[in-house]
Amino acid sequence: MIAKVRHRKLKGVLQQEFGSLKETHLVRAPGRVNLIGEHTDYNGLPVFPIAIQRDIAILFRARKGPRVRLRNVSEHFGAREFSLESVVSPYPKGDWGNYAKAAAQALMDRFGHLSGFDAVVSGNIPMAAGLSSSSALVVACSLILTRINEISIEPLELMDLLAKGERYVGTQGGGMDQAVCLGGQRNKALKIDFSPLRLSPTPVPEHWQFVIAHSLVVADKSGEAQEKYNARPVECREALTRFRSHSQFQPDSQTYSELIARVPVETLLSLADEVLEEPYRRRFRHLVSEGPRVEEARGAMLDGDLEKFGRLMNESHTSLRKDFEVSCPELDELVETCLAAGAAGARMTGAGFGGCAVALCEASRTPFLVESLEKDFYRSRSIPSQLTEYLIMARPVEGASFIY
Repeated sequence: MIAKVRHRKLKGVLQQEFGSLKETHLVRAPGRVNLIGEHTDYNGLPVFPIAIQRDIAILFRARKGPRVRLRNVSEHFGAREFSLESVVSPYPKGDWGNYAKAAAQALMDRFGHLSGFDAVVSGNIPMAAGLSSSSALVVACSLILTRINEISIEPLELMDLLAKGERYVGTQGGGMDQAVCLGGQRNKALKIDFSPLRLSPTPVPEHWQFVIAHSLVVADKSGEAQEKYNARPVECREALTRFRSHSQFQPDSQTYSELIARVPVETLLSLADEVLEEPYRRRFRHLVSEGPRVEEARGAMLDGDLEKFGRLMNESHTSLRKDFEVSCPELDELVETCLAAGAAGARMTGAGFGGCAVALCEASRTPFLVESLEKDFYRSRSIPSQLTEYLIMARPVEGASFIY
C-alpha cells in the first residue's frame, strides 16, 4: 500500500485535473538499490539488486482514443500530453515525459495500436540518485497500458522489452532496473543473469541492514551525465574486441561471460595487462573481476557471511573508482565514513558520477552508522530537507503491482 496522505493527494489532483474518480486504478513500481555487480548488465554479466520501499505510484483511468494525459503531484513536473501514434516523437532530452513515451513506444512496437489514459504520478524515489526512479516510471506506465489494452505478456518478456525500450530516452543501459522493478520479492535479493534472462531470489538474513546514503551530487543519466555513461558501453565492447584480437582464446569466447567461464580471472587480468592499452585495460579489468564477485556475494548471503559480503562490496567500490572511473569525491567520502563507523562494507551504487552509496551493517549497528553519517558527512553540508530524504534504511520489497 501507499500512505493515506499520498493517496488522497493523488485523488485530489486527478479529480481537479480530469474530473470524475470513477473507474480509477492505482499502480506502484519500486525503485531499487544494486548491492553488487555494477555496469555489468549491459555486458551480459550478472547483477544483484533488491527492490526498495520507495516507489512511483500512479492513479489512472482509461480513456477512449490514443491520447495520454499526465499530471504530477509535484509542481516541479509540468503537465504532459501526447498521442499514441506508431512513432512517438520524444520531448527534449531529460524531460520526465519521455519515460512514459518510452513505455508506450516499446509496447506499440510489439503489439500495435494502443488506447491511452489519464494519470497522476507521485514518486518518493530520489531523482538522479542511482535508485532507478526513471525505470520505475517506465514500468508503471507499461503496466497501465497492458491493463487498459488487455495485453497479456509474460513477466520475463516484459522485462526484456522494457530494457530495450528505455533506450528511447538516449541512455544505453542494460536490463537490471526493469527486471528487479517487475520481479522484486519481499525480503529477498535477486541475482539476475542475462542471455537468457534469469532471476534467482536469495533470502537476505534478518540481521543484515543495507543503508542507502545520498552523496548530494546529482547523477542525471538522461541529462549531463548521459555522455559519460554512454561512453562506458562503447569502451567495454571495444575492450573485448581488442582482447579477443590478441588472445589465444579467440574466436571461441565471444562474450565476457564466456571468457570468465573458460579462463581463470587471474589469467585474464595478466593477459589484459599485456595486450590492452588504457582505458580499455581498466574497463576490462573491472568487468572480469566484478562479474565473479556477484556469484561470490550471493554465496556469502546464502551462508549469512556478512563480513565476506562486505569485503566484496569494498572491492567493488575500489574497482569502480580506479578501473571504471565512475565514482566521485563525495561518494568516496561516503564510503570511507561508512567503513569508519563500522559498516562491514560500502560502495557506490548505480551508474555513478554522483548519486548514492550503499552500506551493509549488522542491524544493531544501524543507529551508530546513521549518527556517524549525519555528524561526519551531512552536518558540514547544507541540505534543504530532513535527513530522512537522504538516508534510506533499505528493505527488499515485492515488484511492481496494481493496488486496485
